[in-house]
Amino acid sequence: MNIYDNEIKLLEKDGTETLLSNYKGKVLLVVNTATGCGFTPQYEELQQIYDELKDQSFEILDFPCNQFASQAKGTDEEIYDFCCSNYGITFHQFKKIDVNGDNTAPIFKALKEALPYKKPTKEGKIKMSFLELLSGTSKKPNDIRWNFTKFLVDKDGNMVNRYEPVVTPNEILEDIKKLLG
Repeated sequence: MNIYDNEIKLLEKDGTETLLSNYKGKVLLVVNTATGCGFTPQYEELQQIYDELKDQSFEILDFPCNQFASQAKGTDEEIYDFCCSNYGITFHQFKKIDVNGDNTAPIFKALKEALPYKKPTKEGKIKMSFLELLSGTSKKPNDIRWNFTKFLVDKDGNMVNRYEPVVTPNEILEDIKKLLG
């Protein structure tokens, strides 16, 4: 399935809409994030990767989500300010969204349908089992389990891979570089 098959609208922090298709021709890393999570330091690696690859048709699309233990508290502007002042992010951050349940954002509906949940390797299994117990919104098999789940999309809009929170951005770097050619 191609992520551009439907005209998916994205909400900017200021409430204006943009189309996901505006990113055609770029490799995308789509991430649901939170500012008060144990995985929040992954913002640092995300920014490093963005700095290295942004001039090679690469974008990170950051979607704060407060569905997991209320770890993305605050307004969209407060979240953005936190990320800028603590991690110096310069990649694109959108309005806070839901990634599971009745109000799931269309981009995450498409990503979850195309890239189902796979149990992590042995090293990440204990952490993920713990997170799944904490998560009250992971009710369906392909639901997002926690903050910092990452999805990789190629330049043609093909959804390539899903990475659970225990997989760091640096562990994804080689996969991104392969798609950039």
